[in-house]
Amino acid sequence: MSEAVPATLDGASVELYAQIEGAQRPTGRTRHSLNTLEEKRSHLAIARYDGDLDYYLFHCSADWEVLADTCHPTRREAIEQGKFEFENVEFVPLGS
Repeated sequence: MSEAVPATLDGASVELYAQIEGAQRPTGRTRHSLNTLEEKRSHLAIARYDGDLDYYLFHCSADWEVLADTCHPTRREAIEQGKFEFENVEFVPLGS
């Protein structure tokens, strides 16, 4: 990874993250409207805002800039969305 995984992204506490590289190809099941997302995306992160019950799946650049996100009612659903969008993606707890 180009930089250490940040503890927060966009004000949300990061719980899990995954690197997106050769083996983690997009499945094609989801299409994002940001034209340059494919070229810039290097990481996924699952995070939660203080006081919020929802979990967010963040698509991030190599330097952890948030490029896009999706909102999910459970952490498991956020993980499943990441696996729906990418082959062979494995989330790692922050601090591992």
